[in-house]
Amino acid sequence: MSTESELLEDRAEELFEEAPCGYVSTRVDGTIIQVNRTFEAWTGHERGDVLGRVRFQDLLSPGGRIYYETHYAPLLQMQGSVREIAAEIVRADGSSLPVLINSVLRRDEAERPRVIRTTIFDATDRRRYEQELLRSRRREHATAEQLQRSLLSGSLPETPGLAIDVFYRAAVKGTEVGGDWYDAFWLEDGLTVGLVVGDVVGRGITAAAAMGQLRSAVRAFAGTGLGPAGVLAALDRYSRRHQVGKMATVVFAQLEVTTGSLCFACAGHPPPIVGNPGEAPDFVWEGRSTPINAYPDCAPRAESCLSLGRGGTFLMYTDGLTEHRHRTDDGLARLLETVAAGLDLPFAGFTGQVAQALRDPSEADDVCLLATRLS
Repeated sequence: MSTESELLEDRAEELFEEAPCGYVSTRVDGTIIQVNRTFEAWTGHERGDVLGRVRFQDLLSPGGRIYYETHYAPLLQMQGSVREIAAEIVRADGSSLPVLINSVLRRDEAERPRVIRTTIFDATDRRRYEQELLRSRRREHATAEQLQRSLLSGSLPETPGLAIDVFYRAAVKGTEVGGDWYDAFWLEDGLTVGLVVGDVVGRGITAAAAMGQLRSAVRAFAGTGLGPAGVLAALDRYSRRHQVGKMATVVFAQLEVTTGSLCFACAGHPPPIVGNPGEAPDFVWEGRSTPINAYPDCAPRAESCLSLGRGGTFLMYTDGLTEHRHRTDDGLARLLETVAAGLDLPFAGFTGQVAQALRDPSEADDVCLLATRLS
């Protein structure tokens, strides 16, 4: 009858051979001296073909072999262990097995490197998971972008003496769209137009949905005759009540087409630009207050009014136009220079020209511009 120690030895041997991961032992130079049955089953390499004959790194794909020799082996010598390194083992039939490798360097009593113990985990399911996660993110990005663009679609107000030009471009990098938006609509047909540019915090479907809610809310509040400051105050209450759009920035303006009277309010948004004929364009810093729902009890919203002359231009934009991670110059100053240089050009396509001159293609931010001109 087997003794208890013999049973334990049998179980240890079985555990080694049938473990849920591959086991490989090699000399310091990588020559394989031991493998388990799991490794044989996964790779198709029988132990009789590899023991003492093949180096472990020779079973890796070309890229993995280079990484093993230039990074993996040196790190193992310095650190004594290396964890969760992704690689591909070339099976006996020539196919590839994606794996995660963990190795430990064992030393003798004199601290000389003696043997490398390596565990190998099949990463096929992990790779499938990562690929499906990537596909899922791409689907979400496409859905969010479609939602965002559908919310921004629609004709702009038209009447003699009024021209509106818009530029909108989603981020070219990253997997999620942002929450930039614009809107222009009649408050009184042919007489008074409402103009909005805003930016919701966050990215993806959540930001796009919040943008749509705020955009609709601005239209609804503006239609009640509240005026710019009143619209933003109502938007504060709406944001707190429905927990949507917290810390969003918005600039809302009302322009009387026949008189050029322009009143606006800016909730934490970059300052709009006004350029009247015969005058250098400049930022308008009046009418400013904090972002939407920034504080539980925010101070009364401010607004400002000015006169937009015939041929005058009023420009609103989002911060993706002026804030660049890889530039150290003053984005606002560059914007003002660009606007000044373009005021005498034909108005159609004006916002696109400004965006093209300033927008950094490497940036992962949305960009939105809305310009209005009286003629």
